[in-house]
Amino acid sequence: MRTNSDITVPRPRNDTWLPVWQPEDPTFWETEGRGLAWRTMWITTGNLTLAFAVWFMVSALVVRLPGVGFELTTGQLFWLAAMPGLAGGSLRILHSFLTPLFGTRHVVTFATLSLLLPVAGWVYVVQDPTTPYWVLMVLAFLTGLGGGNFSSFMPSTSLFFPKRLQGTALAIQAGIGNFGVSIVQFVTPWIIGAAVFGAFAGELQFVTTEAGQRPVWLQNAALVYVPFILVFAALAWLFLRSVPVRANFREQLDIFRLKHGFFMTTLYVMTFGSFAGFAATFPLLIKTLYGHLPDAPDPLLYAFLGPLVGSAARVAAGPISDRFGGAKVTHWAGIGMLVCVTALTFLMSPQSVAEFPYFLALMLALFTFAGAGNASTFKQMPMLFPPRQAAGIIGWTSAVAAYGPFAAGLMMALSIQFFGTPVAFFYWAAIYYAANIAINWALYARKDAEAPC
Repeated sequence: MRTNSDITVPRPRNDTWLPVWQPEDPTFWETEGRGLAWRTMWITTGNLTLAFAVWFMVSALVVRLPGVGFELTTGQLFWLAAMPGLAGGSLRILHSFLTPLFGTRHVVTFATLSLLLPVAGWVYVVQDPTTPYWVLMVLAFLTGLGGGNFSSFMPSTSLFFPKRLQGTALAIQAGIGNFGVSIVQFVTPWIIGAAVFGAFAGELQFVTTEAGQRPVWLQNAALVYVPFILVFAALAWLFLRSVPVRANFREQLDIFRLKHGFFMTTLYVMTFGSFAGFAATFPLLIKTLYGHLPDAPDPLLYAFLGPLVGSAARVAAGPISDRFGGAKVTHWAGIGMLVCVTALTFLMSPQSVAEFPYFLALMLALFTFAGAGNASTFKQMPMLFPPRQAAGIIGWTSAVAAYGPFAAGLMMALSIQFFGTPVAFFYWAAIYYAANIAINWALYARKDAEAPC
C-alpha cells in the first residue's frame, strides 16, 4: 500500500501528476514546495468559496419563494432548506475517496463545472410558481454538489503542506470557503432587486410587501454564479497539479478501522455540523420566531452575519491551534457553544422584537465558537494520522458533518411540529455538545491524554 507523501511516480504526458512531493523536507519545501502549495491553496479556496455559495443558495431563496407566488407551508420550506445538507453529506462520502484516485487538478476542475446543473435549474424554476414541489426538492438536492466538493478539496490541500503548517493552511482555506455562505445570503437581497442581466435573465416578478408591490428578478440569485463557475474551473485546470499520493478505493477503506477516526468525526459534527446547520436554517429561524411580530426584522439583512463571523473565527483559530494545540482550542470552543445554545432556549418564544438583539448576539457567538472549533479539529486530524489517512479522515469527517443542514432543518421542523417552537432542538444540541466536550477532554486535551493533539 502506498501511503507516504514522498512517492515518486512516472510523469504522465499530460503533466497532471507531480513526479515527487516532499513537504517535510526543509530544502524541498523552500526551493520547490512552498510556492506551489500556496498557489494550490488559493486557487482551490476560490473554487471552494463558490461551491459553498451554490450549496447555500437555497437557504437564501426559500424565504423569498412565498412572496412571488409559490404556495409552500413552513414545513415544506424547512425541508427545502434541509435537502442541500442531505445531498452535501451524501456526496461528500463519494468525494472523500476521489483525490487519491484522480488527483487535485481533475477533481477540482470537474467538481466546479458540475455546479452548473443546479444553478441552471434554479434560474428556470423560480420564474414559474406552478413548478411542482418535487422538482424544487430535486434541485435543492442538486445544490448539494457544492457541499460535496469540500471533502475532496480540503484533503488535497492537506497533502501539499508540512504538518506544522496544516492547521493554518486548512483554516484559511476552509474559513474563506465558508465565506461563500455569507456571500450568498448577502448578495441575494440586492442582486434580485435589479435587472442586472437585462432581458437575458428572463422576466421580472412582483413581491408583495407592507409598502406594496415591488419588482424582483429572483432568477438572478442563481444566474450570478454562472460566469464565476466557468472562470474558476478554467483556473483550476490551467494551474493546479496533483500530489503523487495514490490509493485505490479498497486501500482507502482502512480509515474506518481507526478508533480516533470515529471520535474526530463526532467532534467535527459538533463544530462544522453546527456551523452548516445553523447557517442553512438561520434565515428561516428568524422568520419563524419574529416574522409574526410588528416591525419584524428582514431575515436576509441579518442571516449573513452568522456565517461571516464563523468563517472569520475559523481563519483566526488556525494559527492559534498550530501554536497551542487543536485539542485545547476545541475544548474551549465546545464550552462556548454549550453556553450559547443553553442561553438560546430562553429566547424561543419572543413577545416583541425588543428581544431580537439578544437572540442575534447569542447566535453570532455560537457561530464564532463553532468556527473556531472547525479550525481546531482540522489541526487535530493531521497530528493523529499519517498524510494519506489524515486526508481520508478529513474527507470522511467533513462528509458526515455536512449532514448538519439536513439534520438541523429536519429537527427544527419536528420541534416546531410537536412543541410549537424550536426549543427542543436547542436542548438536543446542548446534550450533544456536552458529550463531545467530555470526549475531547478525555482523549486529547487533558494532561496525560491518550493522544494529545
